[in-house]
Amino acid sequence: NANNGVAGGPGSSPAKYMHWRAQTDVLASVAAGRNQGLNYGQGELLESIGAAQVSHEYFDVLRPPLVMGRWFTAEEDLPNAGYTVVLSYNFWTQHLNSDPDVLGKSITLSGNPYTVVGVVAREFDVRDIGPPPEIWVPFQLDPNTIDQGHFFTNVARLKPGVTLEQAQAQLLASASAFRDRFGPATMPPTGGFSAITLQESLVRQARPTLLVALGAVGFVLLIACANVANLLLIRATGRRKELAVRTALGAGRWRIMRQLLTESLMLSFAGGALGLLAGYAGMRWLLTVNTAGLPRLGQGGSLLGMDWRVVVFTVGLSIVTGILFGLIPALVASRTDLNTVIKDSSSRSGSGFRQNKTRSVLVLVEVSLAVVLLVGAALLIRTSLSLSTVDPGYTTENVLVMRTSLTGQRYQNAAVVDDTARLALERIRAIPGVAAASMTCCIPLQGGLGLPFNIVGRTNEGPFTGGAGVHFAVAGYFDTFEIKVVRGRAFNESDTASSPPVIIINESLAKQFWKDGADPLADQMLVAGGAMREFTGEPVRQIIGIVADVRAGSIAQDPGPMMFVPIAQMPDTANAQIQGMTPMGWVIRTDAEAGTVSKQIQDIVRETTGAPVTSVQNMDDIVSINTSRQRLNMLLMTIFGTSALVLAAIGIYGLMAYSVQHRTQEIGIRLALGAQADKVRWSIVGQGMTLVGVGIVIGVGAALYLATFLAAVLYGVKPRDVMVFVGVPTVLAATAFAAVWIAARRASRIDPLEALRYE
Repeated sequence: NANNGVAGGPGSSPAKYMHWRAQTDVLASVAAGRNQGLNYGQGELLESIGAAQVSHEYFDVLRPPLVMGRWFTAEEDLPNAGYTVVLSYNFWTQHLNSDPDVLGKSITLSGNPYTVVGVVAREFDVRDIGPPPEIWVPFQLDPNTIDQGHFFTNVARLKPGVTLEQAQAQLLASASAFRDRFGPATMPPTGGFSAITLQESLVRQARPTLLVALGAVGFVLLIACANVANLLLIRATGRRKELAVRTALGAGRWRIMRQLLTESLMLSFAGGALGLLAGYAGMRWLLTVNTAGLPRLGQGGSLLGMDWRVVVFTVGLSIVTGILFGLIPALVASRTDLNTVIKDSSSRSGSGFRQNKTRSVLVLVEVSLAVVLLVGAALLIRTSLSLSTVDPGYTTENVLVMRTSLTGQRYQNAAVVDDTARLALERIRAIPGVAAASMTCCIPLQGGLGLPFNIVGRTNEGPFTGGAGVHFAVAGYFDTFEIKVVRGRAFNESDTASSPPVIIINESLAKQFWKDGADPLADQMLVAGGAMREFTGEPVRQIIGIVADVRAGSIAQDPGPMMFVPIAQMPDTANAQIQGMTPMGWVIRTDAEAGTVSKQIQDIVRETTGAPVTSVQNMDDIVSINTSRQRLNMLLMTIFGTSALVLAAIGIYGLMAYSVQHRTQEIGIRLALGAQADKVRWSIVGQGMTLVGVGIVIGVGAALYLATFLAAVLYGVKPRDVMVFVGVPTVLAATAFAAVWIAARRASRIDPLEALRYE
């Protein structure tokens, strides 16, 4: 149950985890975990699988059910305690054929024998955006660690009776004790010592998209209800004589209301049933087109189905809307006066907007809501167009990306990782059609690392000079992505473990920390310095180059400070952490379509590393995935906005057509007395457009207020963009004018003789 757990920030260190475990006043148990890739099997049967490295408290916090066996013990979670593994139900059935005697048996993971101690039940699903883990292995963190590297997340279970606010206050208060123990250089003043609910952690990235969709659906629903109410009012007005006769024959007011409400409910139920079918089909289509990285959807939205609560909600909504929007017409019809109906039967005059106040108000509502939806759609369309023209700072065309999990004892040494990469890259670069190739820990737009740094010789106000993203890469990285070297040089083959340590920074970092004409190339940096240097062994590095800014985190996010370090010069401690955190990425730029050499490159990587290749993609697809949420927002709002425009046009036309029909005798008399058809036509157009104009003014006012709530999902456009707020009313006014003109044109063509006989 995600509401019973609390999650920490985006990253945590072993030292912080051990500190939080001691907060027993508010936390019943605290767990650490991270996703990683492990290689299952041996030889040619080697396969990369998704794994989770977790502390033994993980299972106590989340309490997943077991098919058989047990979880890790506290002793098995200590350093050098041996290799144990808990299997997922999927792994047990697909890889081990549901072996009932699997407990105690050994499986090979990244070259090491792991003893199976348990199998998790099928219903345990901890996926976020990607697939769930196939296996769980113990973290085996040292209880006395001073490691300050932030490379996993924490989840905890509150003690019974403790609120989230109490836990947050206790964690914040404990920050000073942490600083006293490990020194001020280990963390900023608060250091992320807080917590949110696990539910919030899972959905907070998706919330803006879901709220946009919810608001749009609500507005379209109101427009549709207003249209239906208008139609029911018109229908009830057309049945006035029938209802008057029934009243004269003894039908009571409640009897008439009950009949009209029953008809309204039947209509609403039929619409609700059709809406469920159309909604399910539309949902499947939308998620096939674009899942927008929303969590827990599966491939192409395969895990999303029609939840019973959605069905209940739809049925309930059908009942509410049927009663609510059928009640007004029923009340109006039930008040029918027989004498009035008889008098009105001989005359259709006096049925203008004054007599259609309710219907006019409903049209005003439709127009106003349509303006709000169209403004939202226009803002999101402009956002999508802005993102499509953004220069990320690197080449994406014909750039192939693939990953390899370099885990196991062999790759604990950074020099071995670098040597393996150099051997593979030498063969890859020799392939005809390959222009450049490299290897890196962090592929742009697919996550990265962040570390603090100190500039040697500077006096800092806090523990560090600053912080920046950090990428570890092999020579050829900047050439592969065609990232411009502004000053100095890029990495080359001479940057090895035995050569002087070097570092490259980007323009944003240089501008932020070197001002007044100072030269960054004359300075040195210490990455993750201070007390952390004792643990990592990180050397002082000479700045050798400045490169252009790139959008590494998100296309919609402005570039921030970044550092680049050669993989060969990584401390072994840092290398071991990174290899356990993320598969290494191979990036290859080709002269032609990357797919033509993909198979050959994969074979070389597999042969050289002895590890399987996974996640083969091209950079154009990665960019597309990164902007998919904005495109889904645009698609949803465009669909809803178009629906609102069509419904509003239908509502306006319906009102005007009914008004013309009801005033047929009046218009015929005016024409018979010499009124010009043009004047009649423009009179009706003026009445209709006055109504539309008032609705647009109200809608623009509402949109000016509500547009600020879209700021979180906009890029390259202001919430109150002038072009949008001029263009949308113009489009809506033009559409409304067309609807009004059709009805007015019909009125101007009325034959006076036929109109005088009209009843």
